[in-house]
Amino acid sequence: MMSLAATRTPLKPLEDALNALLAFAVPLGTSEMVSTFDADGRVLAADVVAALDVPAHDNSSMDGYAVCSSDWLNASTLLQVNQRIAAGSSGTALTPRSAARIFTGAPIPDGADAVVMQEDCTAAQDDSICIAAAPRVGQWIRRRGEDVRSGRTVLYKGELLAPESIGLAASIGFDELCVASPVRVALFSTGDELVMPGDVPPADMKPGAIYNSNRFFLRALLQRLGCTVTDLGIVPDKLEATKAALAHASGLHDLVLTSGGVSVGEEDHIKPAVQALGQLNLWQIAIKPGKPFAYGKVGQAHFIGLPGNPVSSFVTFLLLVRPFIRKLQGATHLAPECVAASAHFNWPRADNRREFLRVRRNAAGGLDLFDNQSSGVLTSAVWADGLVDNPPGQTIVHGDVVQFMPFSSLMS
Repeated sequence: MMSLAATRTPLKPLEDALNALLAFAVPLGTSEMVSTFDADGRVLAADVVAALDVPAHDNSSMDGYAVCSSDWLNASTLLQVNQRIAAGSSGTALTPRSAARIFTGAPIPDGADAVVMQEDCTAAQDDSICIAAAPRVGQWIRRRGEDVRSGRTVLYKGELLAPESIGLAASIGFDELCVASPVRVALFSTGDELVMPGDVPPADMKPGAIYNSNRFFLRALLQRLGCTVTDLGIVPDKLEATKAALAHASGLHDLVLTSGGVSVGEEDHIKPAVQALGQLNLWQIAIKPGKPFAYGKVGQAHFIGLPGNPVSSFVTFLLLVRPFIRKLQGATHLAPECVAASAHFNWPRADNRREFLRVRRNAAGGLDLFDNQSSGVLTSAVWADGLVDNPPGQTIVHGDVVQFMPFSSLMS
């Protein structure tokens, strides 16, 4: 007789699971025009090409005086100030031994090749100035096109737009940008033990009942990624109810995301429901927290099932669902930031799975560890500001260099 251990599905390394998952994620290819004001966090669906130089003309980077450097002979040289040029206006060509009062952003007049800060000038009689030291050619001048040249692609299709990039788009005249359409996601939880906050006061909770936290943070994470979320609530632990929810959601959405019910217990109905309506890959991933993970298709919709423990669901979303959604949007950069940092803790309990430890940066630049790393302790994720990616079988001694993944990069 074959032993139970011999029939278990081998644990899949995270890289293999991620590569397999991303292979299914064909970009949706739909796009829309949005105001540049509203483009933060969206994925660019078309290159942004400049139609002008930035700056459009040589201009002053300081308040001061535009001069011709060869007019300066010594500190006693008098230059006659015969014009005033503000940003948005233009001046006339300098005459010999003259200067133009100029302000930041104003165009450099013909004949001038330097700007002298007002602090380095002394006012003399009859609207003239003296300059203490010889001006250098080009000082305090921003050259035409030094930021952007006309015809240059400044932002590329697949980039995740950030405040600085939408500012750059605006600087070359784009009031609208072509971005990937939102991924339409249906979200629901399974579990008769789940209760919505507000439905039952804490004092009246039945034994075994828990408030549904996963629904809240998963919805927030999806919205941070720019998804359009349909919240289908809590589905009862019944096969027909699960099938009905899946059938309804798959016809209207690009992705159906669930938490709970992806193990192999008698009350876990996700697996048979998805298999009845479509196809399913059920993976046991070699990570901690997290292990059970499901991917499949129901009709044309993708299906992803996350584990029910809150930290497991949170971490697997960050590591697997986030890059999957970004690829559906056409994003070209999917890997999160990972930086070397010093562990200011000991981790003597090596595990055969790859561990993602909840940590927080301290004032000394090192990483502190949350005391309780259980997959049910959501407090650890609130306290932390990132994860340590700890390889299988690896212990950590205070002072070791570890790989740190900030939440800021895992949630964008």
